Amino acid sequence: MKFIFSSYKKALFIAFIVLCIIPQSVFAQSEKPKNLMMYDQQPYHFGFIIGLNTMAYVVDYKDSYQFIEHSSDEFISGDKYSFDKDDTYLVNSLMPITSYGFTVGVVGNLRLDNHFDLRLIPSLSFGTRDIEYRITSVNTGEMQRFKKDLFSTFMEFPLLVKYKSKRHNNFAAYVIGGGDFKIDLTSQKKDKTDDGNTKNIKVKRADIAAEIGAGVDFYTGYFKFGVEAKWSFGLLDIMNPQGKIYDSSMNGLHDRMFYISLTFE
Repeated sequence: MKFIFSSYKKALFIAFIVLCIIPQSVFAQSEKPKNLMMYDQQPYHFGFIIGLNTMAYVVDYKDSYQFIEHSSDEFISGDKYSFDKDDTYLVNSLMPITSYGFTVGVVGNLRLDNHFDLRLIPSLSFGTRDIEYRITSVNTGEMQRFKKDLFSTFMEFPLLVKYKSKRHNNFAAYVIGGGDFKIDLTSQKKDKTDDGNTKNIKVKRADIAAEIGAGVDFYTGYFKFGVEAKWSFGLLDIMNPQGKIYDSSMNGLHDRMFYISLTFE
């Protein structure tokens, strides 16, 4: 499988700033009175989370897909892109494009011991996943460039284990990891042609992802405020093949997401 990580460079840079520069400035401070002294001794607590996300596909390409000829029957009737029924076509490239969205959710935290918590964070994530195509006519050599986009609303149920460092003044760092079951509520719900075909790439609604991340917690006088960066790697092949030109160059698709979140607990 060919993994495309270059689209995450901006997100990785933001995570580096948040998780490296901020902690260094905090540790440089002298000893201060501690807020919420008994907060971490509670057996459980609740909160909410808001943040930004990036969504993208990771494509498993067919070998030498650029040399596979596609008939006009592989285009979707009623689609806005022109094709000649007597022509054949080559997919020169198909490239996933990272897009941005937002996430909101509820935090449920169960204390396991002084350093470990179990967290369930039911969330809604909104965003769009895009793939850009370049398709060339074999007869004329004319190239068409266009994009297929799929708006998604994910209902997510991440179950994560949080390992937190020893508290320093009103600050603590942590790492987090676990799994996420997600359901896409809106993919292609209204994206149909007059004869019932799906205009877009057809994907399965359910997915399971592995997640890993890190963050910092700040203890204020009234609540705990956190900044978190998290990566999500879809484990299932979510492509539902239609035998159309938009998916016939691929063996499979996987989801990738990145989150920058603020937590209030």
